[in-house]
Amino acid sequence: MGWGYAKIVVFMSEMRKSIRDLRLQSYIKLSLLFIATSCRQIDLIICQENSTNYNMASTEGSGPQVSASTPAAKSPSAKSSSPPAAASSPAGNANGTEAGPIVVDPAFEHDDLTEAETESIHTSSTASLTESITEYRRILGRTYTQKVDYWGPNDEKQNEGLDLAHYWECVFFDDKLFLAPIGDSPHKVLDIGTGTGIWAIDFADEFPSAEVIGVDISPIQPSWVPPNCKFQIDDIEADWTWPTEFFDYVHIRHLEGCVSDWPKLYSQAFEHLVPGGYVEVNELDLEDYSQALGDNLPQDHVYRRWAKIMFESMDRLGKTGKQTRDHGVANGMRDAGFVDIVEKSWPIPIGGWASDPKLKEVGAVNLQYIDQSLEGFGTFLLRQMMGWEDVEILVFMSEMRKALRDLKLQTYFTLHVVYGRKPEESDEQTSAAPAAAVA
Repeated sequence: MGWGYAKIVVFMSEMRKSIRDLRLQSYIKLSLLFIATSCRQIDLIICQENSTNYNMASTEGSGPQVSASTPAAKSPSAKSSSPPAAASSPAGNANGTEAGPIVVDPAFEHDDLTEAETESIHTSSTASLTESITEYRRILGRTYTQKVDYWGPNDEKQNEGLDLAHYWECVFFDDKLFLAPIGDSPHKVLDIGTGTGIWAIDFADEFPSAEVIGVDISPIQPSWVPPNCKFQIDDIEADWTWPTEFFDYVHIRHLEGCVSDWPKLYSQAFEHLVPGGYVEVNELDLEDYSQALGDNLPQDHVYRRWAKIMFESMDRLGKTGKQTRDHGVANGMRDAGFVDIVEKSWPIPIGGWASDPKLKEVGAVNLQYIDQSLEGFGTFLLRQMMGWEDVEILVFMSEMRKALRDLKLQTYFTLHVVYGRKPEESDEQTSAAPAAAVA
């Protein structure tokens, strides 16, 4: 159909939302096409809606049999020893008997059920979830995890934004999922703050021999995933329960303002990496800039006010939003013991104002990502941490969105990627060896 990725994501989200709405009582129709063999003939049996009743029980001397409203559909040579099919029931049966409407659980027959209530039935790919995990708070129409010190929503709108961010990063990095030199055969990989799990799933597809574990505090990941990918619902700020020296690669992405103790996070990554393993951190600077105005951007411009308020509210939450400033990520890795640390950064356009075709696509998708996610970024922080009224939040978001959509400003933010290696024993021996004597 020639659709763009963003249009596909929005369409899939709309479809997913309807499928998860149990009030619709959605269903599909199953038809069977199979070949039944006997000594004298082959019967081609086509099961058609409202015309055929099936008895799939085994029979003496023949394969599956069918009783139908048309004589041609029945094999004259077959003698069935099984009892006749039971009468059709509203619930249907496993033998394929034509059924009436499916009996609805009374819990879902009420017209006043909310969408959030119908979406509360969701299974993890690794384990059943307790009620405390799937009970969400609601603020200004958005849902949040019960973990009170995390500001990000976990609803479908925000999840779509996460997938859009993953897409533009894939475009920007030419489909490379990582920059660290981890080799061609990683064994065990940890994705911290996996979100929708899209990065973990893509990595598992690219490296089918690797075991990929994605961890998040919200059960928003899909159940249909590659066999070498699994998700765990856990708090990455708690003590890790995996064995030490367990992972080859630890991936951390978009956790700015989400971690209260970065040194502990780096230390735990160091402890649970094998010698020679890598940690990689991918973070966005929370401040937006205007390439057109540069330093002439007014001090009271919404971009400057947004950054100031975001940093202050995150500080009040106890989770800095300035980890990318002043080499904070690299210094944290170095303090934890990592070596061979590499820092890279790039300006990422917001909007399709760049002339380069790739950057134009990145910017266009990035604008859609931020435009869709804006309230999710700020609502919790402004209301819970700064004490703003709902109307103040909406006005501020509107002002911010208007500026982001103004392509004349040539808006961008900075993307930072930092990775480091856990030293091996040979590294330590080399560094401890005395310097060679000079002749």
